[in-house]
Amino acid sequence: METFEHQRHRTALNAFWLGLEPDPLLTVDAWADSYRFLSDRESPEPGRWRTSRVPYLVEPLRCLSPMHPAKEVVLMFGAQLAKTEAGNNWIGHNIACAPGPMLAVQPTVDIGKRYSRQRLAPMIQATPTLRGKIKDSRSRDSGNTVLSKEFPGGLLMIAGANSAAGLRSMPIRYLFQDEIDAYPEDCDGEGDPCELAEARTRNFSRKKILSTSTPTFEGRSRIAAKFLEGNQQYCHVPCPHCGEHQLLVFANLKWDKGRPDTARYVCESCGTLIDEHQKTKMLAGHRWIPANPDASPETVSFHLNSLYSPVGWFSWAAIAKQWEKAQGNPNRLRTFVNTVLAETWKEKGEAPEWKKLYDRRETYAVNSISDPQVLFLTSGVDVQADRLEAEIVGWGKDKQSWSIDHRVIQGDTDDLSDAGPWHELAKLLEETWVHPGGVELAIVRMAVDEGYKTQTVRTWVRQYPPTRVMAVRGSDTTQALLGLPRAVDVNTDGKRIKRGLKHWNVGVGIAKSELYGWLQQEKPTSESGDGYPGGYCHFPEYGEEYFRQLTAEQIVVRLVRGYRRYTWEKTRDRNEALDLRIYARAAAAAFGLDRFKEARWKEMEEALAAVSKPDSTKDNGQIREVNGVKMRPGKYLKKRDR
Repeated sequence: METFEHQRHRTALNAFWLGLEPDPLLTVDAWADSYRFLSDRESPEPGRWRTSRVPYLVEPLRCLSPMHPAKEVVLMFGAQLAKTEAGNNWIGHNIACAPGPMLAVQPTVDIGKRYSRQRLAPMIQATPTLRGKIKDSRSRDSGNTVLSKEFPGGLLMIAGANSAAGLRSMPIRYLFQDEIDAYPEDCDGEGDPCELAEARTRNFSRKKILSTSTPTFEGRSRIAAKFLEGNQQYCHVPCPHCGEHQLLVFANLKWDKGRPDTARYVCESCGTLIDEHQKTKMLAGHRWIPANPDASPETVSFHLNSLYSPVGWFSWAAIAKQWEKAQGNPNRLRTFVNTVLAETWKEKGEAPEWKKLYDRRETYAVNSISDPQVLFLTSGVDVQADRLEAEIVGWGKDKQSWSIDHRVIQGDTDDLSDAGPWHELAKLLEETWVHPGGVELAIVRMAVDEGYKTQTVRTWVRQYPPTRVMAVRGSDTTQALLGLPRAVDVNTDGKRIKRGLKHWNVGVGIAKSELYGWLQQEKPTSESGDGYPGGYCHFPEYGEEYFRQLTAEQIVVRLVRGYRRYTWEKTRDRNEALDLRIYARAAAAAFGLDRFKEARWKEMEEALAAVSKPDSTKDNGQIREVNGVKMRPGKYLKKRDR
């Protein structure tokens, strides 16, 4: 009869031998289905992970598995198709089954911290097999911080693509690069952040790199370039009626105009209408077919648009609705192409004909507001050696704009005294323009270019609240019309002062593309002038030189490192009018133009109307809020003396 001591010895011996056995050889998708759990913090569908919910991820996840020969996996997907979750599954699998040094790169350090807290930490906490390998962050010497996770056999580092320090030093075997099209073009002057991060994998023969993103601009999109380097796989799904496999393309999505809820898909083979609920069966029968099968097996790439979004997520009706809202709005249309169709956006770089703009000028007086649709004013300022130039621009619903005035202030721009041009610019900032309703409007936001005579500009800008005057600098690499503000003032220790002066990078390529799209719009033919498209630009009777300057640049294609790059180049020496309009647009963006909803526009209209009423004298001295800022009488907006 076996004694208790014999049983304990046998149990310990079995545990020892089991410990010597390698972990079960699981693919990433099999591991996720077996072990991963989603918490309600990270998913609207908490519980056990089901790859069957997003079956198109099976092949990419298997390519990330240790037994697959691929060294780089590229996902060029539309928004909200679980591409980041593919990376999270891969990270979890590596921690549990194939440990090694890992690096996860997000566009910025701040986004990296948010990703760690909101995506990684909940995954680790909700998944028992991971929770057992990574100590609680509250325990001493846990090795678990926001940007670092230690586990047996490896380490996960989280870094931002805007910090070179996080992209060098230790070698790594696994690299996860998320939303790479949002990375800066240059990282702290040390080069492309993707190249910096990928250089750290060179010493590992069995390395794996996962790169994901929605695409951005043609010729500048990193994810599009990587996708073309791979085998370019596209997802084909069967028609539920005839069984023919096909790509889901936006051209085959049909609906009644003005009724996106009627959206259904037309089979390109049998012509039968397919309902949204049938998509689940279609996705289950999907096939990934490479368009470039002769590519190196070490790089596999996948493309997926939002028409494949699982039932209950982003519906075909929502796609149709977003398309209808994007009509006549270049920004929304670009967002649709990038995030829904997962395609690159080609900038409209052909300059409009200056003569055509000159001929369509309007007869309203310079330096006046003639149209009641103008709801607020901004200004852009350009700095030259012997002068300051400024444009005052009025903005209304649908981003229509009216050029109010173009000023040239002569003088030495090093001179900040009362006799210099900066003193005159200060007077401009305090001017008001009479709205047709009898209200006086002032400039709510002024953007001053600091690219030339930087310190002089900053000295002048410091005199004003950051909500009134902003220092800006044009950037070809900023992936948004207006980047985040960055502190530039430093203390005696050389550290940036958070509440000091900030400067803003303006994505001039994006802004110019948007403006040229607006300038190429046709003027309505009706005598009433109704029906102006969104973004339409109105001009008074300026001279020819203004319109020549406004159209003084165009896009030129250059070959850089084997890839096409689109750059904006001058076609003539003078382009100040173009710069002024771009900076006035940036000021409007900072004020909130791109965030305003219909209710916000109505609120501004009602505020102007209320102050304009003769019987509103009780509000004259206490205007509470107009156009989004708290107003002081006679400062930003006031009732005109009658």
